[in-house]
Amino acid sequence: MIALMISIFVLGYLMIAFEHPLRVNKATFALIMSGVLWTVYALHADSPTVHHDIVMQLGDTCEIVVFLIGAMTIVEHIDNYGGFGIITERINAKDKKKLMWVLSLVTFFMSAVLDNMTTTIIMVMMLRRLIPEQKERWLFAGIIVIAANSGGAWSPIGDVTTIMLWMSEKVTTGSLIANLLLPSLVSVIIPVMIATRMVSEGEVMRKSNTGTNAQMAVAHPHISKIMLGLGVSGLLFVPLFKTLTGLPPFMGMMISLGAIWLVTEVLISRYHIDPKLGGRVTQAVRHIDMPSILFFLGILMAVSALQQAGVLADVAGAMNRNIHEPYLMTSIIGVLSSIVDNVPLVSACIKMFTGMVDPDPAYMALFVEDGLFWHLLTFCAGVGGSLLIIGSAAGVVAMGIEKIPFFWYVKRITLLALLGYVAGIVLIWLEDICPYITI
Repeated sequence: MIALMISIFVLGYLMIAFEHPLRVNKATFALIMSGVLWTVYALHADSPTVHHDIVMQLGDTCEIVVFLIGAMTIVEHIDNYGGFGIITERINAKDKKKLMWVLSLVTFFMSAVLDNMTTTIIMVMMLRRLIPEQKERWLFAGIIVIAANSGGAWSPIGDVTTIMLWMSEKVTTGSLIANLLLPSLVSVIIPVMIATRMVSEGEVMRKSNTGTNAQMAVAHPHISKIMLGLGVSGLLFVPLFKTLTGLPPFMGMMISLGAIWLVTEVLISRYHIDPKLGGRVTQAVRHIDMPSILFFLGILMAVSALQQAGVLADVAGAMNRNIHEPYLMTSIIGVLSSIVDNVPLVSACIKMFTGMVDPDPAYMALFVEDGLFWHLLTFCAGVGGSLLIIGSAAGVVAMGIEKIPFFWYVKRITLLALLGYVAGIVLIWLEDICPYITI
């Protein structure tokens, strides 16, 4: 059964990678792959709780999907009111190379507060107002994906995996920031330094704000500012809500979306906003990228089938037995996180390496709270997702919004991400042997 499931996943993955040559939307293959994998698992598993297993995995997946729907709707709603035009007008960088630095650093620090998926949605939508040429925009979007994933790695609320490790008491806030801020920043700086050489010379040719969002911004400029502030506040509310209540982030996103919806209806009624301008939340919902959401559903459910079958746990166990070296193990996990979702990978590692017994006390010291292994795992699982476009939520979102081809990303971005990834690991090693390097 295991060999068959792995073969199906590899075949489905190849079909997703060849989306453009085949001219079939990647969501098609992701949904078929997930259904077939769970069917194989159900037919071969001895467990009588298959139905319960799939419902539990679907629940975990739907938390992310609902979160994504809410975030994309809020961002689309802000854009409908011309809110991003207000921000882009205040970005003073006229040179494309300077613009890449500005967007990368803003993304890096923003994703430490918001999650990397929401940050990527916001930044890619803004990018559309700044870079009209599509292929050049792909390069910027690829760097944004790297910056978002790296920015989420050093903050306890910046990524789902860091939240998992933080809540499992594997890392603490202060130690995480002190040990991973510099490596994460280096993993962005190196790719940006190289990518700026790939950007064509010239000034930023800002795309004119046209359509209903421009009309809305002109007709109701103060409401555009209100919606921008309300939308960003709603997104910032989500990690705060998670920290204060311990409830899943999607619950905070639902509250934010509902509140924005209510305020919008009040403003539409109060100011008699023309329905043709598309100012209602219901109109924003119609324009979110549902194929990307369905792709996300399919790929997460496919990986969850492998997790349920014990494939990921077996991989972690084999690495511990055969490699037994933290830098190499976590580096491999980071590369794997660019192929399969890093959430089940990290989950499998937490379960595998918690309560582990080894006769070597120095080796066991790596797995205590804030031990080297957990810091390496946090960095590698987060930053390693940038190696492939479908290796992270940020990459999937950017791929969906900008229609970035899989192999274009491999050709232009993967090597840049790999150089940053390796440089970050080297810096963690230097911090380990020279503790004064940490901030």
